[in-house]
Amino acid sequence: MKQLSYILILFTCWAGIQLTSCTKFSDSINRNPNQPDTFSNPKLLTFAIQRLDTTTATPYGLLYAQQLSEKIYTDASRYINISFEFSSVYADALMNLNLILKTPRFNEEEGAANNQLAVARILRAYFFWYITDRWGDVPYKEALQGRAKIDPAYDRQQDIYADLFKELPAAAAQLRPDRPAKGDILYYGDTEKWKRLAGTIHALMALRLSKVDPAWGKREFEAALKTGIFTSNADNVIFRHLSETAYQNYWYYVYTVQGRRWYCISKPLVDYMKPLGDPRLPVFAAKNGSDDYVGMPYGLEGKDAQNIAADAVSFQGTEIRKQNSINYLVTYAQVLLAKAEAIKLGWIPGGDAAARQAYEEAIAASLNQWTGTTTGLDAYIARPEVAYNPAAALKQIGYQRWVHLYMNGYEAWAEWRRTGYPVLTPAPDNGNIPIPRRQGYPLSEHNINTANVNAAISAQPGLQGKDDLTGRVWWDVQR
Repeated sequence: MKQLSYILILFTCWAGIQLTSCTKFSDSINRNPNQPDTFSNPKLLTFAIQRLDTTTATPYGLLYAQQLSEKIYTDASRYINISFEFSSVYADALMNLNLILKTPRFNEEEGAANNQLAVARILRAYFFWYITDRWGDVPYKEALQGRAKIDPAYDRQQDIYADLFKELPAAAAQLRPDRPAKGDILYYGDTEKWKRLAGTIHALMALRLSKVDPAWGKREFEAALKTGIFTSNADNVIFRHLSETAYQNYWYYVYTVQGRRWYCISKPLVDYMKPLGDPRLPVFAAKNGSDDYVGMPYGLEGKDAQNIAADAVSFQGTEIRKQNSINYLVTYAQVLLAKAEAIKLGWIPGGDAAARQAYEEAIAASLNQWTGTTTGLDAYIARPEVAYNPAAALKQIGYQRWVHLYMNGYEAWAEWRRTGYPVLTPAPDNGNIPIPRRQGYPLSEHNINTANVNAAISAQPGLQGKDDLTGRVWWDVQR
């Protein structure tokens, strides 16, 4: 896939300044000369695509899913932090996309209006999906009005899902092969790939309903397949960082620029992958001082974690920590695993034979994504623990999904909440605090949008009236 743009486009940018009159004092004294009167849809789109990186450039989801462990300061993996800010997602990517969607008159030189609208709608759906799965009920219909509405009401998560299930196929249907939207640094005008992205997001969202409303989930999964889903790793949504400071990988910044060797691959993940001879492990982890892969115990108290010698455990692999590393956001292997699960659930036909095929193709796609080859695939899928077993298929799919989603922590965490796989143990000696099931609303919302955030907390049965980490979002039903 072509790499992302070298130029970070700011949210507000001048399209040009025109002098329209010689009359003295022609400008209103109430007009802000630094506020642009016009904007460029391609630049808005480019900026929004570049903000995709923010959905993975954080350790919290990785720690909740126990793909990583903390080496020095362990508050996050001991569930100390409760409130998390979401304003940046609204103010950055979503506001840019909303400006495209609210454009009164499209410049056809920037691409057909339908194509500009469609890609903005698909990206908007992705960001709202990401937000609602972290917090639950969130502002949606009244959001993105800026100063005109600083206290938007919160929409129920199931209503957001319902609307996005309509948005994605409608956006896909808008796409046309001629005059693609400019500023598209994700698929570079390939509208067929945008259609498959819409279908893939739709399918992954549909599977979230497997416990809370499987009949609805089945209908939406079938609808997603009609739109079309990813057909190869060439469709993957990736963010390719650059070898320069402004666009560098978050983990390079942590490890190399700041010199903070704070995160290691976790003991639960290494202990699962290593006995199976998983070909992805050398990419995921660096060998320790004894030339071995050793995971860091998860969730220890700070002093206990610090007492473990740095050369006794494995940090993230060098490919993960390079300045120009790739982040994988939505992938072919991911949707193949979803397809395998949907077949096993009886949502689509084929039985175990078709489920096995999708499962094995998913592992092959994952190996190819992470290692650039499928070397070792046959030996790996022949291992008894990995070989498709109809009686244990959902568990096997869940574990393979956990491995594949390495470094895409919030997605891995969401799937753990939904399926219960992998089986994880909370941080030890931590007052029996369970692994988080959501994140608390921003403190800014409690201060500025008090009535609406309190109403949202009261309205969600899974929260039981408390804005904390233990409440459950709508689709995360009690098992």
